[in-house]
Amino acid sequence: MNAKSLSEVRICFLGESFVNGTGDKECLGWTGRICVNVNKKGYDITYYNLGVRRETSTELKNRWLREVTYRLPKEYDGRVVFSFGVNDTTIENGKTRVNIADSLKNIHDILSATKQLYPVLMIGLSPCGDAAQNQRIANLDQEFALVCQQLDIPYLNVFPTLIKSNIWIEEARNYDGAHPRAAGYAEFAQIVDNWDAWLNWFK
Repeated sequence: MNAKSLSEVRICFLGESFVNGTGDKECLGWTGRICVNVNKKGYDITYYNLGVRRETSTELKNRWLREVTYRLPKEYDGRVVFSFGVNDTTIENGKTRVNIADSLKNIHDILSATKQLYPVLMIGLSPCGDAAQNQRIANLDQEFALVCQQLDIPYLNVFPTLIKSNIWIEEARNYDGAHPRAAGYAEFAQIVDNWDAWLNWFK
């Protein structure tokens, strides 16, 4: 482990409200919690939470590059974690906000460009409190995983674990129907903390 990697690592987390940590009164979400845990290992993490509520993959595609390159100059050890797609599956005016073909093009364009610049990880879609939307989320999650496999980008499928989590689902239903509270995000963070691809960044 070299001195540079220990002295400073800058990480941008990009996505929507689940990245933002909406609903967590501790204002940490899963992203803050996993960075706390890495700091405890002796790393000096500069942590940028760039989650935007209600954002779709189309909107993310329009902003990620300028936001990430501004925060991750080449002279630093910069890395990027994405987690998005749930808002694409929301029904508005009788159809999903982003159709599945466009969602797949968006993730491919975003990730293929990012991997040319930085180490990148993709974390899959989270369930919400609505059964019909969860089916659409699960379908898109599987398609996203295939794109990441093609691009050789590590993909963490959190949906199967969180959909079975009484804490995640009950907190979401009791709050706003979509977002959990602190305990739900703590469960999400634990899944990421145990992921080999994340752990390999901090060996």
